Amino acid sequence: MLPVQDILILVGIALVAALAVTVGGLIAFRLTRRSPMTVQLGIVSVSGVLSFVLAVSFASAYMYVSPHDLSVVLTMSVISAMISLAAAMFLGRALARRSAELTRAARALGEEGGAPFDEDLLLQAQDAESAATPQANADFARLASELAQTGRRLAESRAAVTAAEEARRALIAHISHDLRTPLAGVRAMAEALEDGLVDDPARYYRLMRGQVASLTSMVDDLFELSRIQAGALRLHLEQVSVADLVSDAVGELHAVAQRQQVEIRATGQQDAPIILGDARELSRVIANMLVNAVEHTPPGGFVEVSTAEIADRLVLSVANTGSGIVEADLDQVFEAGWRGDPARTTSIDGLSSGGLGLAIVQGIVEAHRGTVSVRNIPGGCRFEVELPLGLPTV
Repeated sequence: MLPVQDILILVGIALVAALAVTVGGLIAFRLTRRSPMTVQLGIVSVSGVLSFVLAVSFASAYMYVSPHDLSVVLTMSVISAMISLAAAMFLGRALARRSAELTRAARALGEEGGAPFDEDLLLQAQDAESAATPQANADFARLASELAQTGRRLAESRAAVTAAEEARRALIAHISHDLRTPLAGVRAMAEALEDGLVDDPARYYRLMRGQVASLTSMVDDLFELSRIQAGALRLHLEQVSVADLVSDAVGELHAVAQRQQVEIRATGQQDAPIILGDARELSRVIANMLVNAVEHTPPGGFVEVSTAEIADRLVLSVANTGSGIVEADLDQVFEAGWRGDPARTTSIDGLSSGGLGLAIVQGIVEAHRGTVSVRNIPGGCRFEVELPLGLPTV
């Protein structure tokens, strides 16, 4: 057993050697901060071995008397240090390879970020995440998993952006066509009136007013949809009688529905509750739903609008007779520009929403913290709007 004094001396020697090597290692790290990981791993390995060799050498010089024994210890320390460094560098290559793999993965994410969306990218990200095996360094495995998840989120984001861009192009194409048609009619009628080729000018004036009303409606809908998509829709909350809104909307569309040979029925109005909402925007919701229903109801059919209070929510439903909606299209009904089957659609002059009406309905309802849904029923389809009776958080 060594005396306490000798142990304290040995501890001091070890601390001095470790401190000297640590200072040198920090300086080396600073000088090689932009170097590859292999170089810095080498500095770590050299520092550890050098600290040990220096401590053993100083302690041996202090403890041993025989020069032969001291030379043996020093020679063995040097040989062991060289072998240890070689082993450390060999083992460090695995970490360096893993670091290089992660670097390539991160670079691939950056390069793919500016490339067109690839449908296989999501699968590649999932495969990369699976590649983080338990045999890998735990920190590198977590980093690889994070990179894989980032790649998946980027892929999903690019898919959403691509879908939104395609929807925007489709919407512009629809709106351009819808605007061109009434504009061409107004121009043709104006030229006929200007050239004096019209026997009944009053009739042409009425037709022109109808076309202008259709244009105005589409422009209003486009403006409303842009506000909703930009998050600029602001609700002016007040006590609203849903029964009054339904009654007004049915009254305004009654004559139009008669011309289309469609009957509009309103039920449950006496039990409709008073809710907090924006009367103007909710009127637009009801009107758009009714216009859509009348457009898609064949002559001789009917549209029924009803209200009910279920738990703490108001349920407003609009059902119409007809062939219903193709099941594959149910998820697209509320997308801007969706038209459905033209064969079962009857244009209503001055009231057609140009494929924007239901998208506006969804935006306004969601602004009221409500939900809107659609489903097929026997002999037709039904749209349902659920609105909270209390104050919505906006």
